[in-house]
Amino acid sequence: MEEKDVVKALAALAQPSRLRVFRALVACGKEGATPGALVDTLEVPAATLSFHLKELLNAGLVSQERSGRNLIYRAEYARMNEVLSYLTSNCCQGAPCLDESATTCGC
Repeated sequence: MEEKDVVKALAALAQPSRLRVFRALVACGKEGATPGALVDTLEVPAATLSFHLKELLNAGLVSQERSGRNLIYRAEYARMNEVLSYLTSNCCQGAPCLDESATTCGC
């Protein structure tokens, strides 16, 4: 993963509401969630949620899929794991000090 991609992902998460949206999608698992469900869960206005989802989508942290009339948003676990791996790649001066599961999600 390139530094510019990590910066983009971290910038997208560096806003409290977007961080909450991303964490909610991570908690939803592979099923994801519709914007309506996220509005109810997070108690944010639909227009605000739409803006935040667009920013997370732009950063590659979430994906969007149309299912009939609904949009389903899902956390991109591979991208999340890439960011975590990038941040911890030089941990302990390169010595293996973390269990591999500490920087990956099995979803």
